[in-house]
Amino acid sequence: MTPPPSPPSLSVRRLAYAYPDGTQALFGVDLTIGRGERVALLGPNGAGKTTLVMHLNGILTAGHGTVEVAGLPVGKDTLGEIRRRVGLVFQDPDDQLFMPTVREDVAFGPANLGVRGAELEHRVREALERVGLPDVADRPPHHLSFGQRRRVAVATVLAMRPEILVLDEPSSNLDPASRRELAEVLRSLDVTVLMVTHDLPYALELCERSLILSGGVIAADGPTREILADDALLAAHRLELPYGFAVADRPS
Repeated sequence: MTPPPSPPSLSVRRLAYAYPDGTQALFGVDLTIGRGERVALLGPNGAGKTTLVMHLNGILTAGHGTVEVAGLPVGKDTLGEIRRRVGLVFQDPDDQLFMPTVREDVAFGPANLGVRGAELEHRVREALERVGLPDVADRPPHHLSFGQRRRVAVATVLAMRPEILVLDEPSSNLDPASRRELAEVLRSLDVTVLMVTHDLPYALELCERSLILSGGVIAADGPTREILADDALLAAHRLELPYGFAVADRPS
């Protein structure tokens, strides 16, 4: 018999949420992200992107609708496993790095899961190698460049072996070399990636598919190149390409 297909990395159905002050942030979001996809989540400020992301690992729980990660519903009884499966990388790496050395930062998550000894050291080494920083394990994080700190923040999440990696504005404040280095890392990963960004060229570079979240609903879902080539669609949702950037001129 043919085994049943694996569930998608992320399934969101009819997700709606209002904050305690009555502000409605999400009005019924539906989306599915398959395993191994790299997807950009685009949208203007106030569109509900942060609210959606906070539902993915149970920081917020839905007023209505469901969220599943690899088939596991997000709920009070599953939060421990959900937070292992959903790795959040914050916009500011200094919000994520707080231990005296890089090694201790990367080991922190798996150690809290009970990983010890040689297996813990293997996870640390493996995660740092995946982000191209195998030689910084014993350095204090604050001695690294901003771009290196962002890659170490990615390593802290990879050490947990997540199902899906969620990055908040990963290219912000990076110089061109650091931006390229991070892009190379993200392209090499074998995990599902959801990238929340205003950086439309970075979305085009890294993600074949993009979603536009606007007004608390998914307003567009399709190939990134097609979405970014639609000037009217971008304008309708307060998204802009950099001056002089032509999607048609970029290699596929």
